[in-house]
Amino acid sequence: MLNSDTRLYALFGDPVSHSLGPVMHNAAFGERKINAVYLAFRVSRIEQAVEAMGSLNIAGASVTIPHKETVIPFLDEVDDLARDMGAVNTIVNREGKLVGYNTDARGAVDPLERVCGLAGKRVVIIGAGGAARAVAFGVKQKGAALFIVNRSEERGRALAREIGATFIYKDELQQVDPEIIINATSVGMAPGIDDIPLDPGFLTSSMIVMDIVYTPVRTALIRAATEKGCTVIDGLSMFVNQGAAQFELFTGIKAPIEIMKKSLIKVIENR
Repeated sequence: MLNSDTRLYALFGDPVSHSLGPVMHNAAFGERKINAVYLAFRVSRIEQAVEAMGSLNIAGASVTIPHKETVIPFLDEVDDLARDMGAVNTIVNREGKLVGYNTDARGAVDPLERVCGLAGKRVVIIGAGGAARAVAFGVKQKGAALFIVNRSEERGRALAREIGATFIYKDELQQVDPEIIINATSVGMAPGIDDIPLDPGFLTSSMIVMDIVYTPVRTALIRAATEKGCTVIDGLSMFVNQGAAQFELFTGIKAPIEIMKKSLIKVIENR
């Protein structure tokens, strides 16, 4: 039951109507019996939202498109990892001091490291947007040999330079012989559920294939990789893991990852 002691957590973004963040975080609060609620706010001016955190004593916030980079100047402090990445996706209100973090890299790396070590692995990331940047940063930190493929060569090369990766064209994939392929684009997201970011004929059973798209959970890429016998990691894994890291920053309590994932699957299946 909501009362005057209920702690408020928020999602700041535009748009936010599609977000499953409230489902995941509120399930976690319920499981851990924490008197808190997580609500989504469509925010066009991030500086006003940050100011409201202080004046309304909002305990924490997730930050999503298009504010992850622009929010930084309005925070009191930014964690070293988030500053290096140039993006914040989590704000914690520590007794009036607003501190920024980024859990996106951990969200990608944790599911991968449950399958294999990343050091020395040949990893291809498809995409060069904000999500690709976070994934690339996390993978590179773990010592992988990283390659970037992107439709826009200019953006792909820029990310590769910044991260210390190598830009390649899609037709050079065979030469790289990747051990891990990560789709960090929106290709395959509903309603374009039959779209796929690469030729499935390229996939082999020895590869690990990860897709950050989680609507649907079984994207065309994940289905094709499964048919080829690849080890697959769906987008829900990254979403849940970055959310779990946020929850732990918000509360200092270990996140109930399985409960969070089940709550999302239930909603997605009923859509």
